[in-house]
Amino acid sequence: MITHIEHIGIAVKSLEEAIPYYEKVLGLKCYNIEEVADQKVRTAFFQIGGTKIELLESTSPEGTIATFIEKRGEGIHHLAFASDNIEADLAHAKAEGVRLIDQEPRAGAEGLSIAFLHPKSTMGVLTEICQDKNK
Repeated sequence: MITHIEHIGIAVKSLEEAIPYYEKVLGLKCYNIEEVADQKVRTAFFQIGGTKIELLESTSPEGTIATFIEKRGEGIHHLAFASDNIEADLAHAKAEGVRLIDQEPRAGAEGLSIAFLHPKSTMGVLTEICQDKNK
């Protein structure tokens, strides 16, 4: 079951250029930067209330974030929802006719299990479902 918005993913060309905006202008604190090698991305996280903002920088010109920025420019990339049972939520979405990008959960940043739903089935919003592996 979906429990809350886990994070909002924002594609950026450079973490080094983007982080100062969130820290100096908005007053947020970057608490984690990590690379997810198999997704060809570096991420930076900020907490605001019960939600996080995830900045995504491509580590490869062939990465999905690089492709996204080339086509659409920097900006909101995806909306991520927390789940207490990612497998059940994926099965439910599929049963409702939603096109899945990920048939099975995979490893994501911050130790989460993640899976994406295709934006052509979600009114144009790339949707991520996340579950804390420790829950």
